[in-house]
Amino acid sequence: MDEKELLAGRLKELSLRAYQHDHMTHTDFLSLPEQAQFREILQKECGSALAGKLNGAPFVMLGGSEDAERKVVCFLASWQDRETFEKQQETDPEVISCIRIEPVNAKFADALTHRDYLGALMSLGIDRAKTGDILTDDAGAYVMVMKELAGYVIQELASVKHTVVTCKEVPMGTFHAEPVLETVEGSVASERLDAVLAMVWHVSRGSARALVEQEKVIVDGRIVTGSGYDLKMGERVSVRGFGKFRYEGPVASTRKGRLMVRVSKYV
Repeated sequence: MDEKELLAGRLKELSLRAYQHDHMTHTDFLSLPEQAQFREILQKECGSALAGKLNGAPFVMLGGSEDAERKVVCFLASWQDRETFEKQQETDPEVISCIRIEPVNAKFADALTHRDYLGALMSLGIDRAKTGDILTDDAGAYVMVMKELAGYVIQELASVKHTVVTCKEVPMGTFHAEPVLETVEGSVASERLDAVLAMVWHVSRGSARALVEQEKVIVDGRIVTGSGYDLKMGERVSVRGFGKFRYEGPVASTRKGRLMVRVSKYV
């Protein structure tokens, strides 16, 4: 049984358990490809990728923010209201926690990156599926973790790279960390997905097409398998192993009939 079959079985099991026993169940953090697979299951089982229930159980997806890349699927009991449940998780979380990590002495702290914080968590023996997004700012980072691991992280995470840090849990609804975006512009023959990917990451069109064919490209939560897909303004594109960007659309055209397009790349 491959990973896709295992995930599909797990999602169906959790939704059935929530419906049959009338209590909330949840997954660990799902990556973007796993979330795309969840939508494929909804399409297959319910006839729509936007269905609000699976096997009779309503669900919500939590990640700490609307734009979170990694999210947990929570299947709710019949007596739980989606909106009330989501608001409760902001003030009194029972599924995921937000940990604030800051240097003890900012003056002597290393310039820490997303990779540094993730490496520190992995060094504690924490499975990647137990951690969500890591949002950095000039003073530290906010890290999403499964609720049951919050105390362990706070107690055990003493340093990141060579920097001594402190950790504390903060309410989900109070943290503020805007993603760092880099504007990238370039000339493309069209708004085809492979053309824009090649421009953004300086690879050949053939290499860009291979990424699509290998199902490594996700557009607004959907795995895209056709390189000829035309991107639309505002769509978010994630490429496994490369990163992600928001497509901003054409900004001008050249004398030779090519398009100048702009993307906002997540740093």
